Amino acid sequence: MATESFREQLLSRRYEPNVAAVNELCDSLQGAKPGTQVPYVDPMHDVDECRIISLFSNIGPAAPSGFITAGDDDAATRMLGLQWKLGLRPEFVMPWNVHPWHVPGEPNGKFTPDQISAGLKPLLKFLALVPRASVIVAHGTEANRLANMLLKTEVPLLWRRGLKTYKVRSLSGRAFAGAPARQQQYLDEMHVVYADAMARTGLAKAAG
Repeated sequence: MATESFREQLLSRRYEPNVAAVNELCDSLQGAKPGTQVPYVDPMHDVDECRIISLFSNIGPAAPSGFITAGDDDAATRMLGLQWKLGLRPEFVMPWNVHPWHVPGEPNGKFTPDQISAGLKPLLKFLALVPRASVIVAHGTEANRLANMLLKTEVPLLWRRGLKTYKVRSLSGRAFAGAPARQQQYLDEMHVVYADAMARTGLAKAAG
């Protein structure tokens, strides 16, 4: 019950001023494809303060919460742990999905090139709503492909901001399989990338 009421509480806050614009974009994307669900951005984020975008390859089911996550529960825990260690506060980072749409009750399979391409316009619309974001950390193969497509568009907005993309692995599934030492290595690599992204965007790293 507690989880359900927490979810309702989050949903009731999805149009707060700090996230309204991006969640209204989610509504319009969902409206353009009847029968789909487009997960929202959690109200702990902030469109005006966002400097870094975490772009997730959203293969698998949509999170029951109705919000964008890094993947399964393990992935979400890894992402939170990483941000906590770096002192990367939620208002400075925002998640987005490669292919914003999910069909309720059906997990997304491996994306086709067309499905990845379909995510380009939504990503550009999203970028226009977060004016201070100048870094994308692309998690997983699909996110890397979409980031490459984005850089080839030659949209003036990208050059004006000096947009930089980093490519890292996905936080869940086979991409994160392996012995604990190997998983720690993956996390350490991500730590370096996010620390660099923070330095690039003028964010101070946590001490220690």
